Amino acid sequence: MDINNRIASRVRQIRAERGLSLEALAEGSGVSRSMISLIERGQSSATAVVLEKLATGLDVPLAWLFDAPAVPASPVSRRKDQVEWRDPASGYIRRNVSPSGLPSPVRIVEVVFPAGARVSYETGARPGLTHQQIWVLQGAIEVTLGKERHELGAGDCLAMVLDRPITFRNRTAKPARYAVILSHRPHG
Repeated sequence: MDINNRIASRVRQIRAERGLSLEALAEGSGVSRSMISLIERGQSSATAVVLEKLATGLDVPLAWLFDAPAVPASPVSRRKDQVEWRDPASGYIRRNVSPSGLPSPVRIVEVVFPAGARVSYETGARPGLTHQQIWVLQGAIEVTLGKERHELGAGDCLAMVLDRPITFRNRTAKPARYAVILSHRPHG
């Protein structure tokens, strides 16, 4: 299954589990009904910004949209099975490292962020409570959470609650590689 079809299946699956119509998800996410329909049919390579809006409307972390749908839970995630996805807007590459299908509130994602790249997630307060830590493995990135700007180099780790808009930027001439560790507790 290619990554667009995997995302399509996950969005459909989570939307069905939440009992949301296309209209309700469009209203809750700020993504048009027609765009959601294209994504759910695997006919659109949505950007990270659009996928983050959908994840917020579905009350799940963005990383959940990349999980393999309906896979048997296993505590091991083999590198060969970890699918990579490239954001068509910025070129950044993300890979869910954590096993799919486990009922764990913690997820690990690896990101390779190109030189000069910038991604802004304008969503403010997200549903539920999501803690995130960014651990820079190589290179340097700038993370702006609301009005707080943090410059991070190799070995640095930033802990935050995702309750404000966030921007990632690589102002250097070399790619950066970092791990994202998420902990999500849904509403209710």
